[in-house]
Amino acid sequence: TQINFNKQVTIGSFFMDDSEITNNEYRQFIEAIFADSMSILGEEYVMKELSPDTTVWVKDFAHHMGDPLLVYYWSHPAFDNFPVVGVDWEAAKYFCRWRTAYLNDFRAGRGEWPLPNFRLPNEAEWEYAARGGRDMAKYPWGNPYIRNAKGCMLANFKPGRGNYYDDGYAYTSPVYSFFSNDYGLFDMAGNVAEWCEDAFNPAAYPLVWGLNPTYHDPNEPIKVIRGGSWKDIAYFLETGTRSYEHKDS
Repeated sequence: TQINFNKQVTIGSFFMDDSEITNNEYRQFIEAIFADSMSILGEEYVMKELSPDTTVWVKDFAHHMGDPLLVYYWSHPAFDNFPVVGVDWEAAKYFCRWRTAYLNDFRAGRGEWPLPNFRLPNEAEWEYAARGGRDMAKYPWGNPYIRNAKGCMLANFKPGRGNYYDDGYAYTSPVYSFFSNDYGLFDMAGNVAEWCEDAFNPAAYPLVWGLNPTYHDPNEPIKVIRGGSWKDIAYFLETGTRSYEHKDS
């Protein structure tokens, strides 16, 4: 993990969801794939490759009783508005393709023009969106503090060793639980980290072009993640912090 190098780039116009994808939204995708594509993909593929890995709640943490979350987080309606977790990079991209077809089929039925394809943001787009129009902002809400004037946490993260609850949530929080940035985007810092389109390279910034930069490397299985999560310290919430995971994580 490392902080960005400063580099001026130009980014074309783009749309972005105002919140993270919820369990309810992703469940709609899984159910539709089951109904429409079983003969093509098969049940085993859908369950193994596209469904969230619920075991992350127990296998990602040493000596942790994550069993209730393993059982209930993905499937129980109480967690409908919580962000989906355990989705790897390939599944996230497949979800984008399905969601594009689903929306534009609906619009075509109403005689409307198709909208641009859903996709993962590239790293530069993510950072631009996270800053919310605040030039060189350390966090999506600006600089330099992690609490507001009333002492309330401004995102869902780990403020200190062993301290997960100061923000009001021991684990993830429902989407829209914290204030948006100035672009109206929620949880650009904390809650769950987001996949980006780019492959990870420590030297990507000097390598990519200055217009719509995206680092493509199909032979690199390590992909960029941004924004930090409920279990990360504030460093990972910074708009300039780069991090990564293996694409099948």
